[in-house]
Amino acid sequence: MADLSEVNVSKQARELFDKGLVAAEHGNLPYALDMFQAALENEPRFLRARKFLLASALKQFHEAGRGGQAARVLATISAGPQLLKSWLKMRSGQPQDAMRLGQELLCQDPLNPLFVRFICKAAETAQMPEVAALILTMVREYFPKNTDFLAWLGNLYMQMDQPADAKECFEAVVNLKPNDVAALQALKNAMARETMVKGGWDEAAKGGGYRAIIKDVKEAELLEKEAMAVKDSKSAELLIHDLEEHVRREPENVNYRRALANLYMQVTRFDDAKYLLEETRRLGGVLDPQMDQLLSTVHLRQFDFEIAQCRENGDIAGVKAKETAKQEFLFKNTATRVERYPNDLTLRYEYGVLLYERGMLNEAIQQFQIAQRNPRFHVRALYYIARTFKLKGQLDLAREQLEKAAAELTEMDDLKKDIFYELGETLEAQGNPAAAANYYKEIYQVDIAYKDIAAKIEKSYQSAR
Repeated sequence: MADLSEVNVSKQARELFDKGLVAAEHGNLPYALDMFQAALENEPRFLRARKFLLASALKQFHEAGRGGQAARVLATISAGPQLLKSWLKMRSGQPQDAMRLGQELLCQDPLNPLFVRFICKAAETAQMPEVAALILTMVREYFPKNTDFLAWLGNLYMQMDQPADAKECFEAVVNLKPNDVAALQALKNAMARETMVKGGWDEAAKGGGYRAIIKDVKEAELLEKEAMAVKDSKSAELLIHDLEEHVRREPENVNYRRALANLYMQVTRFDDAKYLLEETRRLGGVLDPQMDQLLSTVHLRQFDFEIAQCRENGDIAGVKAKETAKQEFLFKNTATRVERYPNDLTLRYEYGVLLYERGMLNEAIQQFQIAQRNPRFHVRALYYIARTFKLKGQLDLAREQLEKAAAELTEMDDLKKDIFYELGETLEAQGNPAAAANYYKEIYQVDIAYKDIAAKIEKSYQSAR
């Protein structure tokens, strides 16, 4: 989950949270709830505060013995006016206000399915899937057979690019509803994404209605290995012929089609690959982000091939024209896929980089602010946001983002060097060369060859003499 790091939580929110902890430890749950809610007023993404808030609400709920059906019906009826007010807040474009009101209801009855659904919906609308995922995770044990909640949690994990957790949720749904086609497809997507993330795949539990899916993933992996093992064009054409036969016999088998498209690319039959993938999309009849990604890859590989040919022929003008066309395609294609898959945070980050490179700074900031919810891109998104603020002349904002990014990294890797270098340049631009030198020295001590760091250090010592 894209939790707000402790170092980035405001002092006021942290103090309120600490007061809540002390109160909870002493059994003063009403005061603890007030303090945790006050901390969240300051920092809505402070997941640790939200976790303790819900845990305290559950404890108070059980101690009060309000878990009966009659009590729940009464709580739902009495909450009607506040629920209506909350819905109106959400519909008027104020999802965070709706979340706050929903959280108050959840504190009164943390196991009311209606309240759980509302606050999770509000969190999604506020673009905080990590909040909805936390709530569904904490109440999950009380609704072990609620397949709607399980599937919802699985989809949230997929949004946050946590396919292993998503897979576990969808497996639970499939175990409860073995013939649920949508759940089977969701499980398949989660397993495929996990394979992409890890470079392998985790064996799912045996039995049940999803053995075919496991077989499907194994088949995809085997086909990929066969394609990678092909070293010459003659062997490739033989395997292509074999796969074409498989596609004719099983036109709906996506694994055969993907493997065939990859082989077409390998032997530079790009038009055949594009036609095959376009046909696959039409046959599928549903949006498929992996298929769209592969189709994009085919286009880009074709551009690279044509650029290389122009270079070999000494066609400098052709190289320039093809490179321009490639960049234009990449930008438009990424923009289209972001619109098609708005919850794909990887795409959001990639689109942000492209916008930044085009000087579309405000648009880039918007994409990076969304992309940072993905833990894999959180720090790098902060880094790009800072660079964008710097280009806009907003040096104080740039420095703040860079300091947040630096605090997330423990070792001086390439990304931390980039962040420290930008921090140094930002401080220099603010007229503080001494503070800038401290960051440059950190880089200098581990990598003297980094950019012009040696020259910057020499300059700082000369200035100090």
